[in-house]
Amino acid sequence: MNKQTCLFVALFVLLTFASLHSSGIGAAVPGAVKLDRTLLPIIEPEYPPIKELDARKAKAPPRFEVKAPNGAPNVVIVLIDDMGFGTAGTFGGPVAMPTMDRLAQEGLRYNNFHTTALCSPTRQALKTGRNHHTGNTGSIMETATAFPGDTGVLPNSVASVAEILRLNGYSTGAFGKWHETAPWEISVSGPFARWPTLQGFDKFYGFLGGETNEWSPSIYDGVTKIEPPHDPNYHFTTDMTNQAIAWVRYQQALTPDKPFFVYYAPGATHAPHHVPKEWADKYKGTFDQGWDKQREETLRRQIELGVVPAGTRLASKPEAIKDWDTLTPDEKKLFTRQAEVFAGFAEHTDHEIGRLVKALEDLGELGNTLFIYIEGDNGASAEGGMNGMFSEMTYFNGVQETVEDQLKHLDHWGGPETYPHMAAGWAVAFDAPFAWTKQVASDFGGTRNGMVIHWPKGFKARNEVRSQFHHVIDIVPTILEAAYLPEPKVVNGTIQKPIEGVSLAYTFDDAKAKDRHVTQYFEMFGNRAIYHDGWLAGTVHRAPWESQSRHPLKEDLWELYDVRKDFSLSQGLAKEHPQKLAEMQKLFMSEAVKYNVLPIDDRLLERFTASVVGRPDVMAGRTSLTLGEGMTGMMENVFIDVKNHSKSITAELEIPEGGANGVILAQGGRFGGWSLYLKDGKPAYTYNFLGLNRYTVDAPEALPTGKSTVVFDFAYDGGGVGKGGTGTLSVNGSKVAEGRIDRTQPRIFSADETADVGIDDATPVADGIGEGPQTRFTGKIEKVTVEVK
Repeated sequence: MNKQTCLFVALFVLLTFASLHSSGIGAAVPGAVKLDRTLLPIIEPEYPPIKELDARKAKAPPRFEVKAPNGAPNVVIVLIDDMGFGTAGTFGGPVAMPTMDRLAQEGLRYNNFHTTALCSPTRQALKTGRNHHTGNTGSIMETATAFPGDTGVLPNSVASVAEILRLNGYSTGAFGKWHETAPWEISVSGPFARWPTLQGFDKFYGFLGGETNEWSPSIYDGVTKIEPPHDPNYHFTTDMTNQAIAWVRYQQALTPDKPFFVYYAPGATHAPHHVPKEWADKYKGTFDQGWDKQREETLRRQIELGVVPAGTRLASKPEAIKDWDTLTPDEKKLFTRQAEVFAGFAEHTDHEIGRLVKALEDLGELGNTLFIYIEGDNGASAEGGMNGMFSEMTYFNGVQETVEDQLKHLDHWGGPETYPHMAAGWAVAFDAPFAWTKQVASDFGGTRNGMVIHWPKGFKARNEVRSQFHHVIDIVPTILEAAYLPEPKVVNGTIQKPIEGVSLAYTFDDAKAKDRHVTQYFEMFGNRAIYHDGWLAGTVHRAPWESQSRHPLKEDLWELYDVRKDFSLSQGLAKEHPQKLAEMQKLFMSEAVKYNVLPIDDRLLERFTASVVGRPDVMAGRTSLTLGEGMTGMMENVFIDVKNHSKSITAELEIPEGGANGVILAQGGRFGGWSLYLKDGKPAYTYNFLGLNRYTVDAPEALPTGKSTVVFDFAYDGGGVGKGGTGTLSVNGSKVAEGRIDRTQPRIFSADETADVGIDDATPVADGIGEGPQTRFTGKIEKVTVEVK
């Protein structure tokens, strides 16, 4: 009997006997057998056929309705983005986060909780209770490859906790960042199986990629992209909070006895660091002492709070991070403002979370809500490099910004005019007492994140610290245990892979309980480690700011730590215990094979190009794309790739009496992209290089009334990536303008801005043509064709 037949037989047996066997967990249907919650959707009981002719004389069978088990709590998960262990005041950091403080004082702080060191993998592991490679999320979605464990496509055998709860009688809503859908699946063509609303969520309001412009976000409501409001007082974190509060209130008004699950995942504090100025200004002067003293102050507070053991030493910061005292006055001026904006962004986010908490309290639901507040999906980000950046897109295109260039934008830092990130020195400081940061899966600076759990009706402990080793895969089994639900064996017809996490409910009222999660691997872009029974062995293969790996994979230098005695990983023991290190390295390889971690792919920016790594590409092999009016919201991964090539754009237009204005076709936005448009009726093409330089080729005369064909040709210089070229505009077969475009973006235009026909939807590529609806084309676009040559 082959494997496929075995699976079919097993599924048939489960389906046949599901109504006869009860899990013993959950509410029973009156007059029927108990519900078997290991098979989802729960099968409706069968009743004998009714033989009575007259309905007046017949008795109806019990109504079948799936309800959550009696006493099942509401569940809220708050997942902050890119926030290190040493950021929030709750864990000794310099940033005031009163909502987190309050929940910690009424609940528990976890100081030994771990993530995967990167966004998508942590979110997939959090959502499924399985290791990120089991969910085919070995890295972020945009760098998926063709290898199992890293394809970016969640298997049907790995159901999300949202789907499990929904099928067990919960209402489910997700708000904010998703970053769990493969980018080639984000278009009108789908498939939609891995979008939030087919991953168990009744409601989704947020953005699908890894980051968004907080002032002009790329928002989806369900599967529908909505036009961002162009309101000077708008901020996405406030908007998503309004949406979450409104949804919970509505749900509770209609079905107050039905528990809800809210996944609240703001874009903060991932770059771009966007926050109203008054929140950043609250921190003026706070960081003037610099990152070295900040680390020392944070460790002192951490020890005082009891979230770090007494005697813990600061791990040495990476050699590339300069001592603060050696910096120039300009560097200090720039870097302190970067930290002020980041801190204001963090506190502003906590304030919005406080509004959600207040709404639950007003509804009388906070006490019976399992509220899990995670201080980061990985450590603070060092992707800003040594200087930080005015526009984060420079990082993805391998362009280093100077301090002098950034100082020009200092007065607007954090506002709509910037798309900023901070210097890596601050990431190390906000990850104190550890050495490393986001992406570094081999160090707790990349993977250890503070967590607070608040559940007044669920446990008695208050304002205590828990130090058992746990990992993000442990959240799903914790929720299932709290909700009296079994682990499902079959979901939507697919036999499930076992949950790999361990419930941490045993720690709720027992601070001294023995650890139950004893082994955990970590891997990200070659940075890798293994934890086992109080020991950690790992290697830093590449720093986030390094373009090349330090050694070939087989030649990496590993270190060994006894984390029971060395909280911060400050004392390497590899030389003292070579046999122990060898044992740990062998265990890593065993776990790596078990969980599809191999082969390790240590490439980084190259992996953004689908053809390099063999992942699907909607435009693979295409040299032309013809579009029409109304085709908007095309993410970069589903649009024809015009980078590093010659190209031609041909637009067939109809101009009304009095002329026309607006965008014909644009890709990207204020911080990188290109646009073909009419201004004062005259055709023009603007190439925006990373928000740093704009090159415009424009015609001297307006288009005549009636039909016109506008062509823009770009002749690429060649000789490598990111080179320049010559642009030529033609109208009705006649050349009308020509100009140089000195530099182009080699890898990416934007993480969230789209390609749009007839409008530049979010932020504008070109200056002087308005924003959003103001850029809408006022003539008629018959069609527009993009050809790559």
